[in-house]
Amino acid sequence: MPLRELLLAAAARAADHRERDGRVFPETGPEAVRAALGSLPDGPSPAEEVVDELVRVVEPALVATTGPRYFGFVIGGALDAATAADVLATGWDQNATNATSSPAAAAVEEVAGTWLKDLLGLPADASAGFTTGGQGANTVCLAAARHHVLAQAGWDVERDGLGGAPRVRVLASADRHVTIDRALRLLGFGTAAIVPVPTDDQGRTDVRALAAELSAVDGPAIVCLQAGDVNTGAFDRFPEAIDAAHAHGAWVHVDGAVGLWAAGSPRTRHLTAGMARADSWSTDGHKWLNVPYDAGYAFCAHPAAHAAAMAYTAAYLTGQDEFRAPSAYTLESSRRARGFATWAALRELGRSGVAELVDRCCALARRFAGRLAAEGVEIGNDVVLNQVLASFGDDERTRRVLAAVQRSGECWMGGTTWHGRQYARISVSNWRTTEADVDRSVAAVLAALRQAR
Repeated sequence: MPLRELLLAAAARAADHRERDGRVFPETGPEAVRAALGSLPDGPSPAEEVVDELVRVVEPALVATTGPRYFGFVIGGALDAATAADVLATGWDQNATNATSSPAAAAVEEVAGTWLKDLLGLPADASAGFTTGGQGANTVCLAAARHHVLAQAGWDVERDGLGGAPRVRVLASADRHVTIDRALRLLGFGTAAIVPVPTDDQGRTDVRALAAELSAVDGPAIVCLQAGDVNTGAFDRFPEAIDAAHAHGAWVHVDGAVGLWAAGSPRTRHLTAGMARADSWSTDGHKWLNVPYDAGYAFCAHPAAHAAAMAYTAAYLTGQDEFRAPSAYTLESSRRARGFATWAALRELGRSGVAELVDRCCALARRFAGRLAAEGVEIGNDVVLNQVLASFGDDERTRRVLAAVQRSGECWMGGTTWHGRQYARISVSNWRTTEADVDRSVAAVLAALRQAR
């Protein structure tokens, strides 16, 4: 089969999957897929047979993460234009290392990064790097922070490493995301560098406790704040927290994997007030922007520190740096051209479309919480964003209800532990979700609750 026919057939299969309104979570597990795929064949196979086999074996085990009733892991759907752009990115197969490997990829990332900064209210002169997601973005930002605070202390970490360097303390919320800890391990700080700062019942950093901990730190410091806790949606109090950190000379990083997008709507922008005075920010495109996996962004108010931490220091492919090199701001060199899908999502939505998406998801989260609460379900958080925590009694009953909902296939939401208790975590992030989807999902939850009782 010619390539054109093969790609058209594959696109039709993908569209069929997206249009199907079936189970949200499959009944077929990974063991069945592994067994059906079998062992490596001895000889070649026609491309169309390969694609047919892949669809036949894999489709029954696919999760409908792009569908309107998937509420797990803060996964957005994938906008139509962004999906098509990602298909083009695969077909074009550009290496987005620099403007020599792909002039188009380099230019589109620069434009998309500029649009993102404008939309999110970040400094226009901040640098931007396109990463695989929040883990990559947090790691990049904390690497830039490591460079900056140690350079201020007279230490060249890129040349001399951490052996013998001044000790850096990282003050982070007790409710921080696990990617912060992992980034600190990867960067050589170790989790022992973390000074956990107490939080309130919604997960907001206690600013007085932060200031007290900072006063006890003797040496370089990094402060990690949150824009949109992944359980409660709560935002740290940026003006006071950033003032306290900067008074100590600390670098401030804002983990905004979910909540940074609140800046895109006039109705929720107040939650991010003061955030732009931080030193670095991270967020995900495959969450609320509804860009296909994978897409994350790292922004830095100190571009020189950003590039010093990420760019090549030895001569390599010299004479090719006339245009901004995307790989100078990310962990990877040979890398997928993620800018195409991000640009397409922003172009499809526009400023007002992003605001409408954020507002609608927040309203649907409130509808979810309100309808459950009306039936006696405990809502464990103030629903200020798109996150809802629901408890169905004791921890064991909550687990049983959650398992029953997941088995039903009507919708899918994950479980979480929040301040020592089990909750169902409902994340409303998909551009396709409607009030009818919420009501249908609430009905499934209440049916599971009646069964558990």
